[in-house]
Amino acid sequence: MFAFIILLSIIHGNAFAQKEMQIPPTSPPINMEVLGSNRGLAFQLIIDKKFKSIPKLGVFSVTSLVGEWDKNGINDYMAQSSLTYEILKGLKLATGFHLTPVKGMRPIAGLVYTLANPTWLFVANSRVDYSRDTNVEGLVLVEYKPKINDIWRIYSRLQGLYEYNTIINMQTRSYLIARAGLSYKEFSFGLGSNIDYYGPEKHKKNSFGGFVSFLLF
Repeated sequence: MFAFIILLSIIHGNAFAQKEMQIPPTSPPINMEVLGSNRGLAFQLIIDKKFKSIPKLGVFSVTSLVGEWDKNGINDYMAQSSLTYEILKGLKLATGFHLTPVKGMRPIAGLVYTLANPTWLFVANSRVDYSRDTNVEGLVLVEYKPKINDIWRIYSRLQGLYEYNTIINMQTRSYLIARAGLSYKEFSFGLGSNIDYYGPEKHKKNSFGGFVSFLLF
């Protein structure tokens, strides 16, 4: 009888260990958003994912673009995509490329830090590109979604970006994004504002309107 109990314990322990090993790596869901405003339509896509078989490796990508009502085509876009390696919990080394219509495509390296739970999302991304007129950039995103009930949450987000050119010692691009509304399951909607600054002269364009976003798990 005693031997039978020991055998059951071993079998249960092995089964539990196998279940533990099968737990997939956790990472924030893919976030897609559209803002319709007085200026036009703004789109943003954020991806921060890990490879299932190699959880220390992953992909971090931020894509944003603006299509203005009075212009044909899209002349305002930024895309960053990097392969990441986690060195500490939430902190990753990143290397990849950055693309804009003004500077073209450039290789980059940087650090990404992510903290995510159902109520809070915090993302900090720093990068430097390899070019003769080197640019240094920092992006910070804070999202707060306190629970109302099982399916509804309050939604709020602040996101800022600042890009600095080391040759001219001046900013070349920056923005501030604000959102306020509600979340229903994986969908969020409400009012939003984008304040964009372009070039060393900080030419400003404001956008005010409504947004809708959704999460892909």
